[in-house]
Amino acid sequence: MRFDLTDLRLFLAVVDAASITHGAAEVGLSLSAASERLRDMEAAGGVKLLERGRRGVLPTPAGEALAHHARVIQRQMADMRGELGKHASALRSTIRLCVNTATFTEFLPERLASWMAAHPSIDIELKERQSFEIVRAVAAGLAEIGILSSAVDTADLQLRPFAIDRLVVVLWRDHDLAAQKRVAFADILDQHFVGLAGGALQDHIDAHAARIGVRLKTRVRMRTFEGICQMAAAGVGLGIVPETAARRCAKPAGIAFVPLSDEWTRRRLSLCVRNDEELTAPARDLLEHLTKPVGTKRRRFGH
Repeated sequence: MRFDLTDLRLFLAVVDAASITHGAAEVGLSLSAASERLRDMEAAGGVKLLERGRRGVLPTPAGEALAHHARVIQRQMADMRGELGKHASALRSTIRLCVNTATFTEFLPERLASWMAAHPSIDIELKERQSFEIVRAVAAGLAEIGILSSAVDTADLQLRPFAIDRLVVVLWRDHDLAAQKRVAFADILDQHFVGLAGGALQDHIDAHAARIGVRLKTRVRMRTFEGICQMAAAGVGLGIVPETAARRCAKPAGIAFVPLSDEWTRRRLSLCVRNDEELTAPARDLLEHLTKPVGTKRRRFGH
């Protein structure tokens, strides 16, 4: 059997996502290229590795065995990168981060900008994912660092506090709800909404609506929180955004915002790693930087 590291990363991504399409996207391959690699892996091993089921693509017993060994190899590769990183700080390197929507748009840019400016030889591969997907990616070695809602089961991952994320409803200022101190998600489901055009946060909101047995009546989807706030200010529909975005847009857009009272809308965001001792020196330095409050000065690493 001749499986290369890309084969193993692809296989783990497919197993963790239960989807060849999503697994291929995770490792940066086209669907056709990923499918061909998976067929070649099965042909090389002379055994079926994946089964298509109602819940997506599932590993066969042989696939489970391969996934186990692939994870071991991923951990060994992380150990190797960590050891080499101690001796090659001057070389260009890449750190892989998976974060949720609120982190991606609201919390990370300010914290990440100063660190990247001080480390010109280090690139960041940043992906937006739902929290449960981040757990899988970090556990499988597909990302060194994750930032997620600590409400999800993080298994054996190591967690550090990062930020508090509160979701609020944004609406035009003379809306009946504008004077409320807080509102329950279930009480606004009869309203029309302005949604986010894709992203982990919108998936999270839609999933909670589905649990109640409702599909949000979405009139339009915007790419940014600013766009949602502008639409809400004009009376197009209600929006649900992080409180930080609502406060930033309140005056320019002319909106009001009301906190949601549901427990799932108040989330503690946490940094997660599989084991900080396995991280490369640059990744460990970034982890320490992100753990500290905004504005704290950090030393330069490498250059």
